[in-house]
Amino acid sequence: MKLLCLTFVFLVSTTLTAATPPDATVYQNFLQCFTTQTRALPNTLADVVFPQTAAGYTPALRNYIRNARFNTTASPKPAIVIVARSEAHVQAAVVCTKTLKFQLKTRSGGHDYEGVSYTSNLPFFLLDMSSFRDITVEGETAWIGAGVTLGEVYYRIWEKTKTHGFPAGVCPTVGAGGHISGGGYGNMIRKYGLSVDYVTDAKIVDVNGRVLDRKGMGEDLFWAINGGGGASFGVILGFKITLVPVPETVTVFRVQKNLDENAVEMVHKWQFVAPKTDPGLFMRVLLQPVTRNKVETVRASVLALFLGKSSEVLSLLNKDFPELGLKQENCTELTWIQSVLWWDNHDNATLVKPEVLLERNLDTASYGKRKSDFVEKEITKEGLDYLMKKMIEVGKIGLVFNPYGGKVSEVATTKTPFPHRTKLYKVQHSMNWKDPGPEAETSFLEKAKSFYSYMAPFVTKNPRHTYLNYRDLDIGVNSHGPNAYREGEVYGRKYFGENFDRLVKVKSTVDPENFFRDEQSVPTLPSKPANTPAKPAL
Repeated sequence: MKLLCLTFVFLVSTTLTAATPPDATVYQNFLQCFTTQTRALPNTLADVVFPQTAAGYTPALRNYIRNARFNTTASPKPAIVIVARSEAHVQAAVVCTKTLKFQLKTRSGGHDYEGVSYTSNLPFFLLDMSSFRDITVEGETAWIGAGVTLGEVYYRIWEKTKTHGFPAGVCPTVGAGGHISGGGYGNMIRKYGLSVDYVTDAKIVDVNGRVLDRKGMGEDLFWAINGGGGASFGVILGFKITLVPVPETVTVFRVQKNLDENAVEMVHKWQFVAPKTDPGLFMRVLLQPVTRNKVETVRASVLALFLGKSSEVLSLLNKDFPELGLKQENCTELTWIQSVLWWDNHDNATLVKPEVLLERNLDTASYGKRKSDFVEKEITKEGLDYLMKKMIEVGKIGLVFNPYGGKVSEVATTKTPFPHRTKLYKVQHSMNWKDPGPEAETSFLEKAKSFYSYMAPFVTKNPRHTYLNYRDLDIGVNSHGPNAYREGEVYGRKYFGENFDRLVKVKSTVDPENFFRDEQSVPTLPSKPANTPAKPAL
C-alpha cells in the first residue's frame, strides 16, 4: 500500500444554464480575445487552447489528473483547456476568462487531493501550468517554474551541485507551484523548516493580467502566496528559492513491527523522541492494517532520513529510542539524491539512475481520499491501541505521522500563513482503493469519515486544524454567495488559524471582486450594508 505519494475534487455533475452560449461560441469568443491579447495568429495556438472538440483536449485534461475519482465520464470538465507556454498566455487566460465571466481553475502538477484545481461545479476554463518547466540553478539559489515537478527540482540541483538540496516533498511528480504556495514540507523539515522558508522572490499574474515580482506585488501578497495557496490570489509563474547544504553521506532506514511485536510501545515512545531528537533526523511513522498468518493486525513502520552517517544515528537511537530496536542492517548510507530515490520507494536506490526523477507518469491515477490532523499532546498507549483496533475495523485506512520540532518550530507562526509550526506532529489519513464506480467510492469515503471521527479525541480542537496541501472538502465548502465570508471562515480557521484574518485582508485588496475562487479559496471581507437613513426624531 503506497502512502507516500498520491493526490483529489469536488465531484458534482454540472449543467450549463440556458443563458450559457454553446461551446463553439464560447471557444470562438475566447480565441478572439486570446489572440488579441497575445497578438498571436489563431493557427499558432493549436497546442495552447483546446476546446472540447479538439483532439488534444482529452490528453491535456487527463495528463495531470492524479486522482481517478475525478477521471470519469461524470466528472465535471472545463469548456476549454489552456496549456500556457509563456507568460503572455497566462496573462491572456486571466483577462479573457474574466471578460467571458467564466471561472478559472489553475493546475500545476495535479496533486490537489480533492481535484479542486481541475474541476468545478460551475462552467469553467482550466489553465494548465505544466509547461512552465524552466529551472535555473546558480550557486545556492534557483528559479523554478510553477509547472516543474519536485523530482525535476531535485535532479537539476544534483546536476549542478552534490552538496545542496531543497526541503520539499518526497513525491517527485508533485508540481512546485501548488506545493510551495501551500507551505511545502518534506523529510528535512526538522533541519531546515518549510519550503516557503526558502522562497526569496516570486512571479505572479494578478487579476488584472499584470506580471508582478516580489517588489511589484508588495510584501503582503508575497507573504500570502507563501503558504496561503496561490490560487486565491493569482497565477503563480515561478519561485526563487535558496538551496540548503546536505552532507556527502546520509542514512535511511526502515523498521517494522506488528501489534504482537510491541508496535504500540514503539509508536508511543516515538512521540517523545521524533519531535525532540537531533534536527538532522526525520522519522516518519506509517500505520497500516495487514493480515499476517490469517490474523488481522496493524503494521507500524518507521521510515527515516538522517543527515549523517549510520554510526551516528545508531548511537543516538540505541540510547534514546531502544524500543525501535534499530540495527546496522536496517541502515543504508546513500548520497542525498539517492535518498530522494529511496523515499520514492526505490529500495535499491544505488542501482537506480536519478533520471527517473524526470518522469512525469502522465495520465496515471488511483482512487483515494486524504484527511489530516495535528497532535499537540502525546497519545497514550491506550489511545494508540484503540486507534489501531479501529484501523483493523475500518480496513484500508493508513495513517502517516510526520514529526515537527527542530527548525520548523523556531519560526514564528505568523511569519508565513502556515500556522502549525509548534505542533508535535501531523497525521495524514490515507484511504486508497481500486474498485471503480460510485458505490465503492461512497463506501470508502464513509470509512474515511468514520475513522476521522475516531481520531477526534486525540487531536487539536476548536478549531480542528488541518493542512492546506492535504485538501479536504469535508471540512467546509464555499458557495461564494451572500455568506461567503462565514463559509470561508469555517475551513479557513482550520487551515490558517490566526493567519486567516490577514489572508482575507490581502485577498480583499488584490482581488476585491473574488475572481480567483474555488471551493475552498480565501474569501473577501463581507461587504458592509448600505447606510440606512436615520429615523426622524419624534
